[in-house]
Amino acid sequence: MANAREILNRMRSVQDTQKITNAMYLISSTKLKKSKKMLEETEPYFYTIQNIIRRMLRHMPEMEHPYLDSREEVKDEDRTRGLIVVTGDKGMAGAYNHNIIKEAQKWMEENPNHRLYTVGEVGHHYFVSKGMPVEEQFHYTVQNPTQHRARLISSTLMDEYERRQLDEVWILYTYMINSMSMEVRMERLLPLRKERFSANQLPSDIPMEDFEMLPSPQAVMDMAVPEYITGYIFGALVEAFCCEQNARMMAMQSASDNAAELISQLSGEYNRARQAAITQEITEVIGGAKAQKKKRT
Repeated sequence: MANAREILNRMRSVQDTQKITNAMYLISSTKLKKSKKMLEETEPYFYTIQNIIRRMLRHMPEMEHPYLDSREEVKDEDRTRGLIVVTGDKGMAGAYNHNIIKEAQKWMEENPNHRLYTVGEVGHHYFVSKGMPVEEQFHYTVQNPTQHRARLISSTLMDEYERRQLDEVWILYTYMINSMSMEVRMERLLPLRKERFSANQLPSDIPMEDFEMLPSPQAVMDMAVPEYITGYIFGALVEAFCCEQNARMMAMQSASDNAAELISQLSGEYNRARQAAITQEITEVIGGAKAQKKKRT
C-alpha cells in the first residue's frame, strides 16, 4: 500500500484535474446556449428562402435549371462527388469526431471518385495523415460559425459544380436530436432534390402569399438557391457546433463524476494509510517503553 503522502499527492492531482473538467463543462454550456440562440435567430430567413423555392417548383414542376439538373447522362461510376466533412478543432468530446470520420471513410469507399473538403482541424489532420488528398480546408470556421464563412464554403462548392468539376455536392455533419442524443447526417446539397421542398418539410407558420417572379423564374432561382445552400451549410455548422459542445459537456461531466469517485476511493485509502501509520507509531512507542522497562528491571 502506498504511504499517506503519495496518496495525498494523487488526491490533489485528481482534484486539480476535476477543476479543469468542471471549467470546460461550464464553457461548453455557455457556447451551446449562444449557438442555439444564433440558430433560432437566423432560421426564419432561410425557411423563407426554402419556401420560395418550394412554391416555384409547385407552380412549375417541369422547370429546368442547372441546380436541378441531375446530369443523368453521366454514369454513376464516372460522377465526381464532393464531400464537406464537418469535424471539431479539438478533441475531448467523446466519440463526436470518431463517428464523423468513420462515416466519411465509409462514404469515400463507396464513392471512389470523390473530392474532399474539410471543416475542422481534427478531420483535416486525420485525412492528411492517412494520405487522403484534401481539396480545400476551411480554417477558423468550426469554433466560430457565421453566415460569412458559410457563404465562402457554398460559393466555392457551387462554383466547382457550375464548372462541372463536381456532379454532386454532399455534406456530412452531426445533428442534435435532443440533449442526450445526436446522429451523423449525410445530405446531398446539389443537385437539388425536388421532393425536399414538399409542404410537410416546412413549419406551419410560414406565410403563403401570392408572389410574382421578376425579372424571370430563372433569375429568381439563380438568387434563391445560393442563399438556400448558404443557409443549409450555416445551419449544419451551427448544429455541428452545438453537438460538439454538448458532447464535450457530457464527456467533461463524466470525467468530473469519475474524478469525484476516484477522490472518494483515495480518501478511504488515505484514511486507512494514516490510521495504519498511527497504529504503527503507537506500537513502536509501546514496544520501546516495554524494552526500557525490561532493561531497568
